[in-house]
Amino acid sequence: MKRWLFASLVPLAVSLPSVAQAQTAEGFSVNKFEPAERGSEWFTADSLDLRGKVRPAFGITPHYQYRPLATYDNGVLFRSVVRNVLTFHTGGSVNLFDRVRVGVSIPLIAYVDGNPDSLGLFLAPPPKEQAIGDLRAAADVRLAGTHGDAFTLATGVRFWAPTGNKEAYAGDGKVRVQGRLQAAGEVGAVVYAAHAGFTFRDRRGTFADVPIGSEIVFGASGGLRALDKKLVVGPEVYASTVVDSAFTTRGTPLDAVLGLHYSITDSFRVGAGIGTGFTRGAGAPQFHGMIGLDYYPKVVFDADGDGIEDEKDACPNVAGVPDPDPAKHGCPRPPPPPEPDTDSDGILDKNDACPKVPGIATKDPKTNGCPADRDGDGVYDRDDACPDVAGVATADPKTNGCPPDTDGDGVLDKDDACPTVPGLKTSDPKTNGCPDPDRDKDGILNDADACPDEPGTADPDAKKNGCPKAIVKAGKIEIRDQVRFKTNSAEILGKDSEEILLAVKKVLDEHPEIKKVRVEGHTDNQGAAAANKKLSLARAASIVKWLTDHKIAKDRLTSAGLGLEKPIGDNKSEEGRKQNRRVEFHIE
Repeated sequence: MKRWLFASLVPLAVSLPSVAQAQTAEGFSVNKFEPAERGSEWFTADSLDLRGKVRPAFGITPHYQYRPLATYDNGVLFRSVVRNVLTFHTGGSVNLFDRVRVGVSIPLIAYVDGNPDSLGLFLAPPPKEQAIGDLRAAADVRLAGTHGDAFTLATGVRFWAPTGNKEAYAGDGKVRVQGRLQAAGEVGAVVYAAHAGFTFRDRRGTFADVPIGSEIVFGASGGLRALDKKLVVGPEVYASTVVDSAFTTRGTPLDAVLGLHYSITDSFRVGAGIGTGFTRGAGAPQFHGMIGLDYYPKVVFDADGDGIEDEKDACPNVAGVPDPDPAKHGCPRPPPPPEPDTDSDGILDKNDACPKVPGIATKDPKTNGCPADRDGDGVYDRDDACPDVAGVATADPKTNGCPPDTDGDGVLDKDDACPTVPGLKTSDPKTNGCPDPDRDKDGILNDADACPDEPGTADPDAKKNGCPKAIVKAGKIEIRDQVRFKTNSAEILGKDSEEILLAVKKVLDEHPEIKKVRVEGHTDNQGAAAANKKLSLARAASIVKWLTDHKIAKDRLTSAGLGLEKPIGDNKSEEGRKQNRRVEFHIE
C-alpha cells in the first residue's frame, strides 16, 4: 500500500509548488566498525602493544557488510537503504617513547549499493558506488602495565575529519571527537581487551526513525592464545548508543565478531572474522565479514645498548659481550684473575716466603711475608700469648707460646710442686701449685670427701661422707638420708628426720630464687596401690606442713603422692624396697 501511495503521489508532488516538493535526506556515517590501531591482535579492541621508541605498523582490513542501514514497517524490513558495502580500512601507527602511540586510518569504499526509500516528505537516496570515509587520527598513552602483563591500562583520543561522502553514507559532514579508556592483558593462555568512551558528534537529529547524535561507545574481546603464542582466537563485541535515545533499539547498534589472528612471521600478521548485528540499530549489519593484514617491522629491544637484543641477552640490563654459551651471551666478560695472594697479606705468593700465613714485608726473601716471632719459639707473635718469652705451642690461645704449665693451674711447671695436678699458688715451694687437700674446709680431705666442694659431716657410707644433709643438685634438693615415718602413717619419726628437714629448710632460706618446690612421696610395692598412693600423698603433705610450720612460705611448696609408680630400687629385695620408700624435693 505504501509503495502504491508513493508511486501515485510522485506526479502530484512534482506539480505542487517547490515548497511542497519532496526533499532529499542527507546521508550520515553509518559504518560502526572502527578498526583498532595497527599492530593490535584484535579487529576492534586494542591489545595495547605500545612498546618501541619508534615502532611503525601498517595494515589494511577489507570489510564486507550486508544491510547495515534498513528501514522497517511495523517491524518488517521495508527497504535496504544501504544493502552491500565493501570497505578497505587502511592505516598506520607509530609507537613513540615506549608509551605513546599516534595513528591514522581512512576507510575507502570500493562498492556500495542500496534502495531509495521515502521518509515522509524526505527521500533517502541510494548511496554512490565509490567514496572515501572520514579520516581518523588517534593518539594513545599507556598509563600502567606493559604488553604481556595481566593488566595494561591506556587512555586516548580519536578525531574524525569530515572527509567522508554523505551521499555514500560514509560521513556526517562534520567533525567527530572521541575520548576513551582502554584495558588489555593476558593471564596464561587467556587474552582480553576492553574499552569505553564518549564520541562527540556535531550532527544531531533523525534519519527515518534512526537517531543521530553524540554516543557512548564500549566493547570487549576475549580469547585464547595458542600455537607458540602465534594464534589468537576469540569473540569481539562492540556497541554504541546515542545519548539522546540511550539504549533504544534503533539508537543502539550492537555487533559481534568471531575472529582469529595468526602471526606468520615476527613482522606480519593475518586475521579473519565473521559476525552479525544483534539489534536493528543503524550500523548493525545482518552479516559482515573481514580480513586483516598487518605489517609491523620487528623492533629489537636492547635495554643495555650492547647490540644484543633482550630476548637473547642473558644480562639484558647490563652491557656485555657475545658468547657462544646462551647463559653468558650478552653478559660482561669477567676481568682476568689477579696474581694470587693466598694469605691476603698484600704480598704476592711468588714473593711470599709464607704464602699460606699472613705476614709482614721484609727485605729478607726468607722471611718476607712471614709473621713476626720476637722470642724465636716458633710461635708467631700474632698467636703467641707470651710473645717476648720463649714457650711452647699449645691449642689454648691463652697459653700458646708461653712456658709450659702442664696442669693448667697458672703455676709454670718450673715452679709447680705438683706439675701434673692442678693446684693453688702458694708462697711455699713445697706446696706451690698443689691442690688444696680440703677444699670445702669441712675437715674431711678431698680424696675421702664425697662432696669436696660442699661442707658436710663425716659418714661411714663413702658415698655420703663429707656431704651436707641437703644440697641443690640437678633440679632437686637432694637429701643425704631418708625421712622416716611411723609404719603406715604420715607421722615423722626421729631426730635424724628432723635434722634432714632442718637442712632442707636451710637450703630454702639460703636460696630465695627457688620459688616452688614439689614434695613427692613414694612407696614400695607392698600393699594395695591405691592405699600406697594415699599414704605417699599424706607423707608429702606432712613434710609440707612441717616446713610451713618452720616459716617456709606456703606458696613455695606443693605436695604429690606417687605411691609405687616410680621405683628407684628393686622391689624384690628389702634394700630395694627401702630405697623406694622415700621423699623427694623437686625444684619447679
